Amino acid sequence: MKNMKPLSIQPIPYQGSKRSLAPRICQLIPKGIETLYEPFAGSAAITIYAATHGQAERFVIGDSFGVLIDLWEMIIERPTELSERYSEVWHAQLDNPSHFNEVRTAYNTEADPVQLLYLVARCVKNAVRFNKHGHFTQSADKRRTGMKPDKVTRTVHAVSRLLKGRVELYRGDFEACITDALPSDFVYMDPPYQGTSYGPDKRYAAQLERETLIKALHRLDARHVPYVLSYDGRTGDKTYGKPLPSTVDAHLLEIAAGRSSQATLNGSTAETVESLYVSRDLEIFDMGMPQRPQQERLFA
Repeated sequence: MKNMKPLSIQPIPYQGSKRSLAPRICQLIPKGIETLYEPFAGSAAITIYAATHGQAERFVIGDSFGVLIDLWEMIIERPTELSERYSEVWHAQLDNPSHFNEVRTAYNTEADPVQLLYLVARCVKNAVRFNKHGHFTQSADKRRTGMKPDKVTRTVHAVSRLLKGRVELYRGDFEACITDALPSDFVYMDPPYQGTSYGPDKRYAAQLERETLIKALHRLDARHVPYVLSYDGRTGDKTYGKPLPSTVDAHLLEIAAGRSSQATLNGSTAETVESLYVSRDLEIFDMGMPQRPQQERLFA
């Protein structure tokens, strides 16, 4: 385990994961926190990085997308079963050109977490898409076969060793997931962005209303629970969503995220800058970060 690079143990490889940004985001986690909550977990990149670096005692992985939490339960508690079943699904594609579409149809009926992992690993640019009925709609990437079974086996067993006995899984609403969070804990939130929650390009199984998020942040502020929120930003000259209001007691940073995955998918070279809202309870500017009004700084 000690010889495995932290960022290599990513068992769910989807576009939008904070895997590459985790080292910078986790700089903001204070020392000595008890529980790290990730209520919009997705690939749980922040949890994995923080656990690898001993930044919390316990972890809560939550998501309103129940099948995803079923997948996390298999990763942590039953990695051998998961890797064996994934291998079967993966190898079946080698002599069947229609295999991906067949698995997608089966998943949309059965909601099997192993089928979901295969679809995420094999779909175009790992760019997950769902329709309004919650059905997986993305097509197969014809240039590759998806994450190979031996890599799945290595990663799920590594994550299981890392998190088993230290993590609680939660299926459901993000506010219910963090209802027990205390000032001694830390909450990282990466909800669906405004640019992907409205209009025709809905990328996620569940959406989040902006006002619902704002009210939840007000409640965290009132309880003095420290948090970091990744939300919206810009790609090239295109800005996604409106800034959160000043009633949210957080610093606004920008974090350079490199070339946009979606831009790459569209043949563009645009660079992405993400908005990072940092709870004032973290007192990050007492740690040497210069404070500026409104948008604080580009966080490198």
